[in-house]
Amino acid sequence: MSAAAPWVLLRGLTRESRHWGRFPLQLGAAFPGAPVICLDLPGNGKLNGMESPSRVEAMADWCHAEIARLGIAVPCRVLAMSLGAMVAAAWAQRHPDDLAAAVLINTSLRPFSPFHHRLRPRNYLRLLRLFAAQTSDRELETTILEMTTRLQSDPGVVVGQWLQWRHENSVSRRNALRQLLAAARYRAPREPPLDRLLLLASARDALVDSRCSLRLAAQWDARIAIHRTAGHDLPLDDSVWVLEQIEPWLASRGQER
Repeated sequence: MSAAAPWVLLRGLTRESRHWGRFPLQLGAAFPGAPVICLDLPGNGKLNGMESPSRVEAMADWCHAEIARLGIAVPCRVLAMSLGAMVAAAWAQRHPDDLAAAVLINTSLRPFSPFHHRLRPRNYLRLLRLFAAQTSDRELETTILEMTTRLQSDPGVVVGQWLQWRHENSVSRRNALRQLLAAARYRAPREPPLDRLLLLASARDALVDSRCSLRLAAQWDARIAIHRTAGHDLPLDDSVWVLEQIEPWLASRGQER
C-alpha cells in the first residue's frame, strides 16, 4: 500500500467531524503524506439538514458514493467508532474494493453479543431522557460526556465546545432516533468483511461492554487491544494510546505508514 493511502474517519451516534478533536491532526502526523478525511454521516454535522438513513447498509452505500464524489483514492484505510464502526463493517462487506484496512473502536454488533452488552442497562433510562423534548442542550451534552469519557481533566471545557457545535449544527431528535434504529437493526456478517482489522476497546466503557469487541475479535480472528482506564470515546480520552496500537499493527501487516 502506498504511504499516501488516505484515512477516512467515521464517528458515532449524532456526533460529527469536530468531535474527533485534535485526533485527525495527530493521525496525519503519525502517517505523513496520508490524507485524513473526516466524513459526517447524513443527519450529522454539516449534513444535519439531510435525513439520516434508518439502515446501516444505506449509510455504508452513502460513504461509498461520497468518497467517489470527493475523489478520494481507494483502497483507503478507515478508522471508525461505535455506530461509525458498524458502518465501516457494512461498507467493507458491500464495497470490498473501497477498503484496505479498518480500525474499529468500541463497537457492538449483532449477532455476536446480547443487547445488554451492546448497550449497558444503566443507560436505558438516561437515553430515554435525552430524547425528551424538555431536555436542555447542556444537560444532553453533559450526559453524553459522562457516558462516553473517563479521563477528561476539564469536562466543562469539552461540554462548552460541544454546545457550540450543537448550536451551529444541531441534530434533530428524529435523526437521532433513526440512527439509533439503524444501530439496533444492523446484523454483521459472521465472516470478517476485511482481512486487515484492528479492534480497540475500553475496559471502563460505560456505554458498551468491552466483551462485545472481544467476542467480535474471536469471531473474525482479528487483533484486539484493550485500554484499561479509558471510556467509550477512546480517541478523546487517550489519542496517544490509539496511535500506539495502530502503528505496529500496520507494520505487522506489511503496510507502509
